Amino acid sequence: MITNLADLEIFVKVAATGNMSAAAKSLGISPAVVSKRIKRLEEQLGTRLLQRTTRQVGMTDAGKGFYDRIANVLTGIEDAEQFVSGRSTEIAGNLRISAPTSFGRMHIAPHLPAFMQANPHLSIDLMLSDEFTDIIAQGFDVAIRISELKDSSLVARKLVQVRRILCASPSYIARHGAPTSIEELANHHCLTAHNGEPWRLEGPKGPLVYRPAGMLNTNSSEVIREAVIAGLGIALRSTWDIGNALKDGRLVMVMPGYEGSKNISVSAVYPSRQHLPSKVRAFIEYLAELYGPVPYWERHSLDASWK
Repeated sequence: MITNLADLEIFVKVAATGNMSAAAKSLGISPAVVSKRIKRLEEQLGTRLLQRTTRQVGMTDAGKGFYDRIANVLTGIEDAEQFVSGRSTEIAGNLRISAPTSFGRMHIAPHLPAFMQANPHLSIDLMLSDEFTDIIAQGFDVAIRISELKDSSLVARKLVQVRRILCASPSYIARHGAPTSIEELANHHCLTAHNGEPWRLEGPKGPLVYRPAGMLNTNSSEVIREAVIAGLGIALRSTWDIGNALKDGRLVMVMPGYEGSKNISVSAVYPSRQHLPSKVRAFIEYLAELYGPVPYWERHSLDASWK
């Protein structure tokens, strides 16, 4: 017979994260305690629930069946406790968020005060990095990613489509003119990020790959943004990155018939749909409402004819 509800909660957390250390960090206990409590639960049930490897933890068939049933039970218990205590709509606890550096600074951090003021019992850890964080191993509740999502082990919620355009400063165009075709673009200075990755564009004749050559290459998107504003060349930039510069005229769109590939989006990713904490759900819904359906950085920055 199971005698400790906390053991069930620990098992669900380990099963959801696939990592004892990450589960321990999330729960605020040591990995040794997690291992001991899982062992006690398995002894009480008379079966092995988890299959341990050097880096990850997977569920046995018995573990999967047990998880499917017990996760819903725990959710029901949590809902019942919140109902009885009168806190059924309260968002509380600590929310750990991972996000890309520039996007996090520009479009997450400025909006956290309003979210936290609306949820005064919530604390937030926001970690900014341009590396793809292993959110399970590092104990994050949710990560914001700007990419094509390929990791099937994570659940993704698309927040907004990323639009990327070719742009330059008025001073650059005054000196060099504005290209109107890919052939003319080859005669211009191009500014590239991410180690000279090719530009994947969609034009009047369909998708194409253009390999820009220019005077500046960097792994920093912020350096590229400042360089194109300063008039050093033409860049392919996301509208979330240059919306203000377009709005105030520091940048203008060039070659409007060509844009970046449309298979990139801003998404929220998290480990599992089951037993999704209310704090994570509330944060994702907050961002979805904030960004869409037309993101605020595009509402006044692009001419209507380009939309």
